[in-house]
Amino acid sequence: MRARQESCCFTGHRPGKLPWGYNEEDGRCLALKRRIADAVEAAYEQGFRHFICGMAQGCDLYFCECVLALRERHPGVTVEAAIPCPTQADAWPAAQRERYRRLVAACDWETLVSSQYTPSCMQRRDRYMVDHASLLIAAFDGSAGGTRYTVEYAIRRGVDLVDLAIPAKA
Repeated sequence: MRARQESCCFTGHRPGKLPWGYNEEDGRCLALKRRIADAVEAAYEQGFRHFICGMAQGCDLYFCECVLALRERHPGVTVEAAIPCPTQADAWPAAQRERYRRLVAACDWETLVSSQYTPSCMQRRDRYMVDHASLLIAAFDGSAGGTRYTVEYAIRRGVDLVDLAIPAKA
């Protein structure tokens, strides 16, 4: 794996908090995906080569797809799936579970942060990502939850932040 100074991680909301939910054809979602791709490209231009993704539904998977596309253009890029527990995707809709499995299989590394689900395994995954990166890209609406926890943790740890602000769900 790469050194922390070459590593970038990501946090963002799940579909339930996004104004468009699961509708990825919504113009706001397409615009966010473009902004994520631009932020990933900018991180690459700044020297980041290792990207860590928490693999949650929604923004995390958008990020993973953008980084995998970047890796196709720049073979020196590596992608790490930071998986909070083995059952992360078990209750997801079938199409999302298949997407998750396909993306995890495409990553260069899988890091299982907890051997089983616990009430704190998601936060443990978030801390792992921040502790192994020097840049956090966030798709964040300011609301309470895991994304806010990760952003605040990164700020406390002195990790640089790129905030791709998204509107709060009405």
